[in-house]
Amino acid sequence: MRKPACQPLVTGKTETPPERHFSLPSVDHREGARARHALEELLANLPAIAETLPPGFMHAAERFVELLLAANRRVNLTRVTAPAEVARLHLLDSLAALPEIDRMAPAEAIDLGSGGGLPALPLAMARPEMRWTMVDTVGKKAAILAEFVQALSLSNVTVIADRAETLGSGGAHRERYRLVTARACAALPVLAELALPLLAVGGSLLAWKGPLAETDGETRRGQAASAQLGGGQLKIVDPEVAALGGHRFVIVPKERPTEARFPRRPGEPGRRPLG
Repeated sequence: MRKPACQPLVTGKTETPPERHFSLPSVDHREGARARHALEELLANLPAIAETLPPGFMHAAERFVELLLAANRRVNLTRVTAPAEVARLHLLDSLAALPEIDRMAPAEAIDLGSGGGLPALPLAMARPEMRWTMVDTVGKKAAILAEFVQALSLSNVTVIADRAETLGSGGAHRERYRLVTARACAALPVLAELALPLLAVGGSLLAWKGPLAETDGETRRGQAASAQLGGGQLKIVDPEVAALGGHRFVIVPKERPTEARFPRRPGEPGRRPLG
């Protein structure tokens, strides 16, 4: 066992005092318990992941599911609401990246399009020694994430309401991180432009994707965009977790600095993708 993409900054460890715009509703403890039971069953067949989780992880995961589903009744954070499916499609899907993240061994990561806190919050609970920055463009969602962070007592997580293009254009966040994560955030050509300016040389983008063939058009365009942004050869990784079906990871290494003209102004990567 391991030891224990705008608006104002909101944070677990306060840099700028967060403005509270959301009060968490009452939770249903039965939902968390059901999700925990389902996750424990799923992890029973995955010792390479289960045995690396720190003490207290399951309790924290149970609490997170309670918070997520309670908040979701007021604000649309997830379409997956059955506790067993939350365990499989959210928690397990997030944790499936741990072997890749452990190989990279980053001290600090940034998650783009964090939405309901996935994958960053399960990963932050699983690897408390890592520092995480969660980014969402929607101020209300960022405020909810800040409440989650406070309720879960996660001192290793900061939440920012801003656009990735803004963060990557200069200042403290540009070419700072060893890992950028993104789950259901954008197509690869767009995601490459959002993520690579935030990566230090030697870091990597880790993107959650559905079934992707090596010859898939999105992969080909993503590779072309990566080449313009300082990235190396894309790698598609099968996490070999049967319960997740055809889910894949796409890993893009950062091999050289990104030209100062990237990222383009907010919204432009999505309107006119590279590649």
